[in-house]
Amino acid sequence: MNTALIFAGGTGKRMGAAGRPKQFLELHGKPIIIYTLEYFDRHPEIDAIAVVCIESWIDHLQYLLDRFRIKKVRWIVPGGATSQDSTRAGLNAIAADCDPKDTIVLIHDGVRPLITEKLISDNIAAVKKYGNAITAAPAIETIITVDGNEDVDQLIDRQTCRLARAPQSFWLADIIQMHRRSIADGYDQMLDSASLMIHYGVKLHLVESPAENIKITTPSDFYIFKAITESRENMQILGL
Repeated sequence: MNTALIFAGGTGKRMGAAGRPKQFLELHGKPIIIYTLEYFDRHPEIDAIAVVCIESWIDHLQYLLDRFRIKKVRWIVPGGATSQDSTRAGLNAIAADCDPKDTIVLIHDGVRPLITEKLISDNIAAVKKYGNAITAAPAIETIITVDGNEDVDQLIDRQTCRLARAPQSFWLADIIQMHRRSIADGYDQMLDSASLMIHYGVKLHLVESPAENIKITTPSDFYIFKAITESRENMQILGL
């Protein structure tokens, strides 16, 4: 079984959205979270979807799912105190209904709506072949590290660098095992699932991401999303 775990738990402080979480901001009358969910809902290899949502917005999310006819969302889970807590809650909800040893989970940000059908397929194929899949985009600018005085410490060869993106995909049994291990060890502040896996020495396989698969965090990100979405829609109209 192939599942998706989508996060809709951010508050959008950097977006400056006047109280509306960024995943519920709209473009042409459709919220960002719905753009994201549509790709997974329509994908023939995705069987079910879990959404981790701000608890006070769950009723609104359910309304949107009905309004936009999103059919594959099986679980809606309140977010936790940390990203790791939220991930674990979503994974546990899926595991309660699915065999973890026979289930693939694609962990994705609700505010990455510029995913593609191919990227979802590539993640699933990579998990089946390598055991996991970490989506990453090539670094296209020079990367530097700095010291405590904000002086340049070193330049890093960008040919060896990648920008971690999403989905991050695993066999459900593997990622749940690592979460349980981290609880026992007292590690509860991991930024994402890839960081958790690396902490425990798991070798991760990269899947190349399209450059446009950005996370919408700031107003400028939203404008990029708007431009790319409108360009995609125009290409469909023209039959390109």
